[in-house]
Amino acid sequence: MLENVYVGSADVDAACDRGWLLGHFKPADDVRHSDGVEIKWGVHPRGDERAQWVTGEKRTALLMLISGRFRVELPGRSVLLARQGDYVVWGHGVDHSWYAEEESVVLTVRWPSVPGYAVPDQGLEHPSGGSGVAGVHMKYQKAPRSDESR
Repeated sequence: MLENVYVGSADVDAACDRGWLLGHFKPADDVRHSDGVEIKWGVHPRGDERAQWVTGEKRTALLMLISGRFRVELPGRSVLLARQGDYVVWGHGVDHSWYAEEESVVLTVRWPSVPGYAVPDQGLEHPSGGSGVAGVHMKYQKAPRSDESR
């Protein structure tokens, strides 16, 4: 039996940890534990948005659209991901937020994996019932947007 192998389903596993499949937050004895990288399978209903901007970013990130229409907000720029495979990469020091213009699935890869960026779960639902991950509810607020798209 191979103990250093995990086989799963992103749709099922993502619902257990706010969408995160791999990162520092997994148990140390789990093959999905990593201080080097985080991977998220984000399922977002139309109108879903991040509860607050990420500021003081110390990681690099890639966010790729799997399906839907998804907007990433960056300082002074709004990037629209509209076709499968569209992606955006941002580095250290770039604040960001996001908004699902349509029901969307996105894959996020961030490195390194460090604590301190999760939005606290206060048990408050988005008015549409959205959460970004099935069964998880977070508080949401409007993010400022510019009219610039990619």
